[in-house]
Amino acid sequence: MSDSFPEIKSKDSLVAKHVTKPVWDKLSRAVTKTSGFSLDKAIACAVQFDNQHCGIYAGDWDSYKVFADVFDPIIKEYHGITDDSIHTSDMDASKIKGNIDPAAPVHSTRIRVGRSIDGFGLSPGITKEQRVGVENLMKKAFANLKDDLAGSYFPLTGMKEDVRQQLVDDHFLFVSGDPNLKVAGMERDWPEGRGIFHNKEKTFLTWVNEEDQLRIISMQKGGDVKAVFARLATGIKAVGDSVKTESGKEFMLDGKYGYIHSCPTNLGTGMRASVHVDLPGWTKEGLATLQARCEELHLQPRGTRGESGGQTGVTYDISNKHRLGYSEVQLIQKMIDGVNTLYKEDLELKKKHGL
Repeated sequence: MSDSFPEIKSKDSLVAKHVTKPVWDKLSRAVTKTSGFSLDKAIACAVQFDNQHCGIYAGDWDSYKVFADVFDPIIKEYHGITDDSIHTSDMDASKIKGNIDPAAPVHSTRIRVGRSIDGFGLSPGITKEQRVGVENLMKKAFANLKDDLAGSYFPLTGMKEDVRQQLVDDHFLFVSGDPNLKVAGMERDWPEGRGIFHNKEKTFLTWVNEEDQLRIISMQKGGDVKAVFARLATGIKAVGDSVKTESGKEFMLDGKYGYIHSCPTNLGTGMRASVHVDLPGWTKEGLATLQARCEELHLQPRGTRGESGGQTGVTYDISNKHRLGYSEVQLIQKMIDGVNTLYKEDLELKKKHGL
């Protein structure tokens, strides 16, 4: 813990706006109970890099409480919530109306959420012992999964080359070297305590101890979003029940902020539901036009190489924009309706451009 007020390189970040000298003077010596996290660790990315939008991470659930003078206004501004807002979760797939038009050129559907087990730190602050504790608990919990969720856990430590290559080929493996995760403290003791679980069909996955303690993922080819969401809901419940049976512990769930994640941008549902879809008409209109249209539909377009990857061809990754302030069912519904709208409009734009 340094006492001197840090120079924040990301001058336009939410950290630069909300970590003022008086706030720093009040909180710079505070340390959280669960994993000994401090404000200087929380804002390390905003201090070291000049490209952060948010720039802060939590090291444990306590961070959100101990450093509430910083986190609360950042979360409020980022997610557009009010002071008295509460978060409601709803994983009931039967409430979803319709599905993506089977004629739409959707390659694949993927929905992920983050979950954190109470009593352990979050990735930026988690101690070595806690990280191994999460992994050992998850090994037991995964062993209890049945039927189409049953599968195998592959620890990163001591991973054989053929297993590693298969996970790379399946696009399942997460690797070290992300500068943000490094500076935020999430790659300490790499690769110990980390690993990947997947079912036999490779449609249900869990990453252990990456950016979040757990990233639970449901995916399959094609555009059957409802089926992917239903599997996710069943899988999350099975994992949660199994964790509780093995340890008596629950997922961290906050009445205001929903499911607790290391990055405040993921609070609430922590859910990113996405499809890879071909939009040749929109491609001709240009990315800026597509982005503006997605904004109106509460969606987010990305190139198909991920967050910082470029765009290749006419295939886009389209996902829900919001995480907090809406239930999972509401966000899935917006994504289905929005993608159907983009597809209909794309047919018109193809005519317009003579495609």
